[in-house]
Amino acid sequence: MTIADVARYANVSRQTVSNVLNSPEVVKEETRQRVLAAVNALGYRVSAAARQMRTGRSRLLAVRIETTQDGMNVFDRFLHGLTESAARSDYRVLLYTATDDRSEIDTIDQLLGEFEPDGFVLTSTHHGDARASWLAERDLPFVTFGRPWGASEAGHPWVDVDGAAGTEAATRHLLGDGHRRIGFIGWEAGSGVGDDRRAGWSRALAAEGLDTALTLETDGSPDQGRAAAQELVERGATALVCVSDSVALGALQVTPAVVGFDDTPVAAAIGLTSLGQPLAEAAARCVELLTDRLSGRPTAPHVLLSPTLVTRKPTLAIRKDPRS
Repeated sequence: MTIADVARYANVSRQTVSNVLNSPEVVKEETRQRVLAAVNALGYRVSAAARQMRTGRSRLLAVRIETTQDGMNVFDRFLHGLTESAARSDYRVLLYTATDDRSEIDTIDQLLGEFEPDGFVLTSTHHGDARASWLAERDLPFVTFGRPWGASEAGHPWVDVDGAAGTEAATRHLLGDGHRRIGFIGWEAGSGVGDDRRAGWSRALAAEGLDTALTLETDGSPDQGRAAAQELVERGATALVCVSDSVALGALQVTPAVVGFDDTPVAAAIGLTSLGQPLAEAAARCVELLTDRLSGRPTAPHVLLSPTLVTRKPTLAIRKDPRS
């Protein structure tokens, strides 16, 4: 079965079939669907090796598998969305692991020699991200899920979720419930994501002329979340906004007025109010930005998405302070 057979069956030219298989964005949707129907009817299968020789593209996008953070991994939802979105654009996702920036750069360098991926999706961006600098210096196509957190790398395409807008909405929700002393439990200072989420909480309170001193840092674990919540409640906090659901899970053992971040399945199970990230949309936009660059199409390089506040009533039993 050849491209010529598919072309005759769909009553189009061989070039049109080639475009559908290799550059679908240049073909009208009606024609594309007719060609794909012919491909399915005839059982035609593309030789990836032959196509790469013809086009110079592997149709592979590479991304690192994230390790579990705070005991609750939300990355699988992003990865699922990335894989689905890539498939719709006729790309496949190549997964790899790495422990830090240096090992990831080494892995990327190895992948370029062995599999020649067309582009990369970087996640967990941070200040002074060596991965982005390395790729940019070599003019290799990439997009980041996360802002650069630094002016020097601001030119590359990125997609992110507006954490500050989320925690500001969460704080306003608690203000609407009558709370005036609202604390924030975050990660250690220096985390771009964590600092951004703290900023939204602070902004909402400052706009009301309220105290922004009720904040503590943690390592992100439920145990430290509980300890921080206990201290903030003793200092007068009546409600808490948390940097993650993991931290909120610990805080919820101290007080029911808690908002988390990430809207994990655990949050839904215990009735925790939390901020949900639009991970499927973020993944789709990452693929869109990257494939646009690969195809030479102009695109807006930066996308900032808004999280959604999901309100619930907690069902987790609150641990009473033995000193009360």
